[in-house]
Amino acid sequence: MITKEKVAMLVAEFLGTAILAYTVLAISTSNIGIGYFISFGAGLVLLLMVLAIGGVSGAVLNPAIALGLWTVRKLTTYQLVLYAAVQILGGLAAYALFSYVSGKHWSNHGEFETKVLVSETIGTAVFAMGVAAAVFQRLNDITKAIVIGGSLTLGIMIASVGSSGFINPAVALAARSWEWGSYVLGPVLGAVIGVNLYNLLFASSYKAAVVATAEQPATLKAASTKKAVSRRSAKKPAAKKKK
Repeated sequence: MITKEKVAMLVAEFLGTAILAYTVLAISTSNIGIGYFISFGAGLVLLLMVLAIGGVSGAVLNPAIALGLWTVRKLTTYQLVLYAAVQILGGLAAYALFSYVSGKHWSNHGEFETKVLVSETIGTAVFAMGVAAAVFQRLNDITKAIVIGGSLTLGIMIASVGSSGFINPAVALAARSWEWGSYVLGPVLGAVIGVNLYNLLFASSYKAAVVATAEQPATLKAASTKKAVSRRSAKKPAAKKKK
């Protein structure tokens, strides 16, 4: 059944992905000569999107990350298919709008290179671990936005050593670098590895730490109460025997 909430989720993912992709295109053609400016710009946009639409759709904005979250049951199959579809459409819309406004038209220039595949995989894995941390730890909105936005910035920096640093198939599509072996398979592998690695190694440890921290005050309180009762019993005078 189609509801307003479901429509809002899909529109949020479409618009969020389009804004992210358009920003990357705009920065990549600017004359700003600051190193890693694209990574900071993309990270800032994602941070703002998490704050703006995170409560509506989760602000996934990346088909590879959506797949990674699906593997740990944080997204349903239904959500995965619809999210991936509207995110790809968002990337196409971003390119169409950018080419219309700027007058620049790019052809598909993506070619498979092993170093690009490895770079995109590693960069996306780092980003995916940040997303998984925010999801599994159930961080508050501001902290979650900072962690996810910062993880994207770091992931792009790492990936850009050997690739264009898209780490997002929808953004790669907007930049006309849609190459299955590098800018699609790389982010998909990285997202699956990153999310599952965090889930297997750190999620359970974090839960155990939270439980231990929650139980500690109760244990200390019980011990303190027992000690106080013992002291009162020791101070209580012995009853006199009747003659």
